[in-house]
Amino acid sequence: MHKPHVLVGDEPAPRYMLVPGDPGRVPRIGAGWSTYEEVSFNREFRYARGTFEGVELGACSTGIGAPSTEIAVMELAAAGTETFIRVGQCGAVQPDVAIGTLVIQEGAVRLVGSVNAYCEPEFPAIANREVTFALIEACEQLGYAYAVGLTASTDSFFAGQDNAFPVELTLPAKISFAEKMRSYGVATFEMEAAALFVLGSLLKRRCGSICSVESNRATGERRLVPDAVQKTTIAANRAVAILQRWDALRAASGRTVLSESLLTGRIATT
Repeated sequence: MHKPHVLVGDEPAPRYMLVPGDPGRVPRIGAGWSTYEEVSFNREFRYARGTFEGVELGACSTGIGAPSTEIAVMELAAAGTETFIRVGQCGAVQPDVAIGTLVIQEGAVRLVGSVNAYCEPEFPAIANREVTFALIEACEQLGYAYAVGLTASTDSFFAGQDNAFPVELTLPAKISFAEKMRSYGVATFEMEAAALFVLGSLLKRRCGSICSVESNRATGERRLVPDAVQKTTIAANRAVAILQRWDALRAASGRTVLSESLLTGRIATT
């Protein structure tokens, strides 16, 4: 398949891929690797590969929103990537989700349009359970405080997330998106997870997401916490190493599903 946007080069893309939105986060992710090589930087897609704890992995920025995420996921999947972990930032919807919290997103409300071209709106946007468990385990090992919950992915940053308009604009009265999502128990707003989760299910690729909270729609607080942003990167890298070990155990056992019995050695792997 021709891949005109993410220029992966002649080598297959790594099996494990971290996908931040911001191109500037790719070298920051790679700063924790044993080896790092930037392969390409085309439009919003900055792509690098390397090793972490002996595991080959990659990082590729997706830009902002579902349409560019669709492009990155489709082209990287065609190049060989099997597991995607979104590493990003989000806005909290619930008042008790504090600024700086790491949120592992296990599913998404689909307020995005691009993946409607692939399937009906009723098709669920859910993270892969193994990737979600690996992110949880990574945070536990690292001693990071975290939350697990739903996100709402929207194509609109301002009106679609109840953010203040930067210019004067009056719209007809409507129900607050944040209030609606809060009543549903949704934890966060962001713009990419739903597309990632839907495409992962359709393509039979594992996908997960971890984001740091930089604003809260309920309290009105907005503040970037660089330490939390860095922690999402460290946790995602650790989750890749955990997944690789789990994948090796499963392959040795000949099983297709990961279980506690396999991880604790109660199922023979030979």
